[in-house]
Amino acid sequence: MTRWKGWAGGWGLLLAGLASAPTLADEAPVFGWVEKASLEPWGIEVKAKLDSGALTSSLDARDIERFTRDGERWVRFRLDLEDEATGEVISETLELPRYRRVRLRGAGGEDSRPVVLMDICLGGTIYEEQFSLRDRGDMLYPLLLGRRTIGHLGLLDVTETFLTDPECDADSPRVPHDPDEE
Repeated sequence: MTRWKGWAGGWGLLLAGLASAPTLADEAPVFGWVEKASLEPWGIEVKAKLDSGALTSSLDARDIERFTRDGERWVRFRLDLEDEATGEVISETLELPRYRRVRLRGAGGEDSRPVVLMDICLGGTIYEEQFSLRDRGDMLYPLLLGRRTIGHLGLLDVTETFLTDPECDADSPRVPHDPDEE
């Protein structure tokens, strides 16, 4: 009986301490497991799945071509994305420096994908993030945000969806990519 009282009293102290301590949730934004994000600077609004099981974020890209420009590795690819805000299908060909490449091994063998740096808007903030390029046409979400990106955003509530809207403009804060965080 004495042991139980001591244990129960300990819980009271623990809970009182937690109630008075500031938490990360008081400061960090909370995102659902699916959010709307916009690809910047075009403002193309797409559904993004926040997936803590993936390390690197991934973007739906078609006709991916690797090439060299001025001795540097570049990637040319096409975006064919439906803008969630307008319903319009946006087709845009981009040429970006290849940041790195990622190798994935699975049951189907090995896959090598180029990774580029791009800006996305979530909530009212623009984040420069790494995206592996892959044809995600067979996937429900054209944009997958992995742990590297989620770690910059704030908190992930896996029971919720669409907690924020992408509301960025020229005055929005921008979080640049930090190569030291890899």
